[in-house]
Amino acid sequence: MTAIHRRVAACRAGADPTLVARLDSGWVVMGDPQVITGYCLLLPDPVVPDLNALPPAGQVAFLADMARLGSALRDLTDALRINYAIFGNLEPALHAHVFPRREAEPASLRTAHPWAWDWTSAPAFDGGRDGPLLLALRSRLASLPRDS
Repeated sequence: MTAIHRRVAACRAGADPTLVARLDSGWVVMGDPQVITGYCLLLPDPVVPDLNALPPAGQVAFLADMARLGSALRDLTDALRINYAIFGNLEPALHAHVFPRREAEPASLRTAHPWAWDWTSAPAFDGGRDGPLLLALRSRLASLPRDS
């Protein structure tokens, strides 16, 4: 069982404090750590090994939900762009990383991929600090049309 399986089980049980919302294809959670403020993940439900393990309609739904999450993050943050990543190398289960990228980032990291950041010193998710964005994101996702 992967960390993705465990996190989806926690979302189903309502036990993940980073849980943002249930979308058509799965769950949105905030990243822990918050290496870039607003970093989120989309976790499929049910969990599958990779994007190609989903039927075509499931692939479309997952990618549409990923873009919907990016739109919500763009709307709620001062993001210049949104970075999207699907790897599955360390955790061999489908999941998408979604990062709002800002002009205010350190110049040395502004054009680097998010894994160039120091993840070991990134702040852990904190409900007090990150909760307002989590709630705003939940509300924004609920208000976005499903085809955006």
